[in-house]
Amino acid sequence: MVQSFGQIREEEVEELIIKLREVSLSGPYIVNLSEMLMHIANNLICKCALGCKFNTSDGDGNNKVKYHARKVMIQLAAFTVRDYFPMLGWVDVLTGKIEEYKETFREMDALLEQVIEEHKKVEMESEENSNKKDFVDILLQFKERDMLDFELTNDDIKSLLMDMFLAGTDTTSTVLEWAFVELMRNPIIMKKVQKEVRRVVGNKSKVEENDIGQMLYLKCVIKEILRLHAPTQIIPPRETISSVKLNGYDIPAKTMVYINAWAIHNDPELWKNPQEFLPERFENSDVDFKGKHFQFVPFGFGRRGCPGLNFGIISIEYVLATLLYWFDWKLPETYKSAHDIDMSEIFGLVTSKKEPLHLQPIAFSF
Repeated sequence: MVQSFGQIREEEVEELIIKLREVSLSGPYIVNLSEMLMHIANNLICKCALGCKFNTSDGDGNNKVKYHARKVMIQLAAFTVRDYFPMLGWVDVLTGKIEEYKETFREMDALLEQVIEEHKKVEMESEENSNKKDFVDILLQFKERDMLDFELTNDDIKSLLMDMFLAGTDTTSTVLEWAFVELMRNPIIMKKVQKEVRRVVGNKSKVEENDIGQMLYLKCVIKEILRLHAPTQIIPPRETISSVKLNGYDIPAKTMVYINAWAIHNDPELWKNPQEFLPERFENSDVDFKGKHFQFVPFGFGRRGCPGLNFGIISIEYVLATLLYWFDWKLPETYKSAHDIDMSEIFGLVTSKKEPLHLQPIAFSF
């Protein structure tokens, strides 16, 4: 039996709620919410992809995978001369960038190879299949039993795992982090969305998946967060396969094309008052983030759109709804107002908040 993503998500969120409830009941206590959100996003990916089987000699395998994934994210967005002036690519060799990138690849490749070998070893040592299978287990099962119409190699499996970690950790935690920032800066909207969440969930012991479908305003809030703070402000580049004429411009074949999602989401011709946080703009609107509406492209669009869209959105909705249901949130006393929150960003493959967000959780009771 494969442990479902829903079960893994509920277990991780419940663990976070217990920790927050303990600190909130012990008196006024400020938590690093940014760190907690990153922790839960990483754990969701680790448990889905690696399960609980992977261990290194120092017992810190999952943390090493997270560390190297973050390192890859930073390097993917780093400036290199060859990206803009291919004939001067030798400059990147002289400055040591190419060797640095190769070393990161070798480290990540070796770590993921160890992940696969550990899973094979556990599978061979166990006479009975585990009740909980993770992503690696399933892929290895497909490979070893020739269940696919094509050859699945270890390199293919490592590529899939790399995609999961790069696309599913920083993006999820960053959207959740910006959601709390904007809600703290807009207390009327915070009260409105909390009222909806608590009305839908009622007196149940936890937020259920079916509840999320009834939280229409929560979905509007998340859309507005994705518009103002798309995790990837520059959509991963495309390369033209043939020459094309677009809006009077001649674009030759094999041209690298970058699409600025930030500019699209802040275009006053497409959005009224684009700099304002207004979830109501999505009420009674069919504009969605699935790539059909080109004025709203936080996950890209077309065949190259983000394959983990549903995975990410379900995670964001569930975690945000649960945290809003169980707790009220207060800024530390060092802030004169919510507008003192540092809004500066770290630009990379994912645009995250520069300074971590610290808040005081206050346990809510009906």
